[in-house]
Amino acid sequence: MKSSLFRGSLAILALGLAFGSNPLAASWVDPAWVHPKCKKLDVQVPGPFVVLADGSLFAVHGGGARVSRDDGKTWSAPRKIPGSKPGTPRPGQLVRTREGTIILAYHDGDTYKRVWDKKKRQYSPDSRQDIWTIRSQDEGKTWTDRQRIFEGYGAIFINMMQAEGGNVVLPLQGLLVDRTHHAMCSYVSQDQGKTWTRSNVIDLGGHGNHEGAFEGTVGQLSDGRLWMLIRTNLDQFWSAYSSDGGLAWRVIEPSGIDASSAPGYLLRLASGRLVLVWNRLYPEGKTSYPRRRDGHSTSIATSWHRDELSIAFSVDDGRTWTKPVVIARDTDHHGMAYPFVLERRPGEIWVTTRYPSEPRVRVSLQEADFVGK
Repeated sequence: MKSSLFRGSLAILALGLAFGSNPLAASWVDPAWVHPKCKKLDVQVPGPFVVLADGSLFAVHGGGARVSRDDGKTWSAPRKIPGSKPGTPRPGQLVRTREGTIILAYHDGDTYKRVWDKKKRQYSPDSRQDIWTIRSQDEGKTWTDRQRIFEGYGAIFINMMQAEGGNVVLPLQGLLVDRTHHAMCSYVSQDQGKTWTRSNVIDLGGHGNHEGAFEGTVGQLSDGRLWMLIRTNLDQFWSAYSSDGGLAWRVIEPSGIDASSAPGYLLRLASGRLVLVWNRLYPEGKTSYPRRRDGHSTSIATSWHRDELSIAFSVDDGRTWTKPVVIARDTDHHGMAYPFVLERRPGEIWVTTRYPSEPRVRVSLQEADFVGK
């Protein structure tokens, strides 16, 4: 189902991640320090990945679909996805459902137009980058049902997941043009990506092109509810809960998890634990960090601490967490943000980051090393 509700009154902000024509040849800049219990991954694609039926990795990168049969060391040549021009689709999010359908949600780079008036501190309604989905039922060889689900200014995606009941849930952020701040929602497919339904809007207020509720990550709790952790400028994530597979978010409240102005990644592991990877509010052992207003695009000064990437685990659906552990650190203030997390095998966790202008984390770690045996 194509949504036009956001158009005009609600447009969506995008952070387009552009890659060169030969992205696998691009150099990676590693963080200055990586936790000794982490192992550096020899991967040439930053993710997201999905695991195919034969155990190989699948990714969309550099304008096409690629497969790796050696844990990401080498990748096949990109296979063009129907309906896309060279350089598109831009990096988006993938899910492979339990039924074997691969769904890709992505930005249409050909429609990209971002206009921010610094004097008026507002976006032009002409700002635009549409969001499309397409699906494959043969492990990425052929694709069908390409459709535009959103007309407007498309957001960066943090994750997409399939709930226990079968719903595929894609969290999206939107910029309320008349209020000049972001809001969150989700798009839900109940038929393996054939059609989509938009949820209610989660609006936390604010004013600026980096304010409000944005860049949410969603995971599943043991009682079946979905939990969305939402980036804010309020020194912590906010929580939203859904009891109907992402179609509606009825409980919205502060999470109590300190966080800088950066997204996290939430995932339920095979062990039943939740894992969260994110940039904390302050560096480890500190109680402050220089605050900024991002060129007056926010109404309040906030921490953009991205010098460290931390990990924590929960056995009780996020009520309590293990002590956060820094897994990567860079002291030159380049920043490490926008993590992707994959449980490659039970207990084996991969963490990569996607910001091409900053050091990129690419590590694997064992769950048991951080939670005990």
